[in-house]
Amino acid sequence: MKIQEKSVVVMHYTLTSDEGDTIDSSIGDQPMAFIQGVGMLIPGLEAALAGKEKGYKSTVKVAPKEGYGERSDDASFTVPKEGFKSENGEELIIGMQVQVETEGGPALAIVSGIEGEDVNLDMNHPLAGMNLNFDVEIVDVRIASDEELEHGHVHGPGGHQH
Repeated sequence: MKIQEKSVVVMHYTLTSDEGDTIDSSIGDQPMAFIQGVGMLIPGLEAALAGKEKGYKSTVKVAPKEGYGERSDDASFTVPKEGFKSENGEELIIGMQVQVETEGGPALAIVSGIEGEDVNLDMNHPLAGMNLNFDVEIVDVRIASDEELEHGHVHGPGGHQH
């Protein structure tokens, strides 16, 4: 069966940067399972896998535009340090991930700088602006069940267990 919209795809992957650093991998663990065409993957990877079959192995390069987007200066801002209260006494440090309240609800940001009483936050996705290199191996392809489509996720190994 070829990968098409609403099919379940089970794959192993290793994600690396252009410098060759491993960012994430399923190797040594369960393969990842997803439903094609419902937005579970970044667009560039999903498009590259369309039409492929079980046994397909390749390296797929995804540009920022088809991954997590380009970095945006508009996604960085400065807020007062006093707004950060830690329940466990943890100090703010550069690189720390924090949750902030936005007009659209809670969101994650990275502390990109601390200057006196101000904290610089970056709300860009950590992989924004990066080429993403995926080594993929398609382990299985099957038709998604009605229940999986209704729930919006894969059931069973590599998917949701309930």
